[in-house]
Amino acid sequence: MSATDRLGIYLNDHLAGASAGVEMARRVQEAVQGDPAAEVLGPIATEIEEDLETLRRLVEVLGIGKNPVKQAAGWLTEKVHRLGVDERLTRSPDLTLLLQAESLSLGIEGKLALWLALMEVVSAHPQLKEVDLPTMAERARNQRGRVEAVRLGAARRTFATVD
Repeated sequence: MSATDRLGIYLNDHLAGASAGVEMARRVQEAVQGDPAAEVLGPIATEIEEDLETLRRLVEVLGIGKNPVKQAAGWLTEKVHRLGVDERLTRSPDLTLLLQAESLSLGIEGKLALWLALMEVVSAHPQLKEVDLPTMAERARNQRGRVEAVRLGAARRTFATVD
């Protein structure tokens, strides 16, 4: 298996995760609508969707085929996660938001890891220069910070309130 084949597997894993991340971001953004947290979070879902499109273009530029099995697995994982954090199970909108924001945060952390890993191999895969990887990494750090503010607010409301 060539290095490009391995890169293809890696990028397909991230494509699957990024697709799920867009859905998670939409749910978190919807959950904070009308709250001060919405201002901090900003248009996170749109940004993550743009990041997904950047990743798709990169896969195309590299000539790597999309793996439909991984895409389906990412879709299914997101749906199962959605059920697991549903407010009917958590019995708390704040706990649901905390769990959603935590999952989204982990996904963004994974995206940051992707951009950093790709920065390490630009010399082996010059097509990676098609994407401004340092800017993408900084964008992920910014997104992670904004989601963290929402996550911590949800944690305070979930665990620090007196019943």
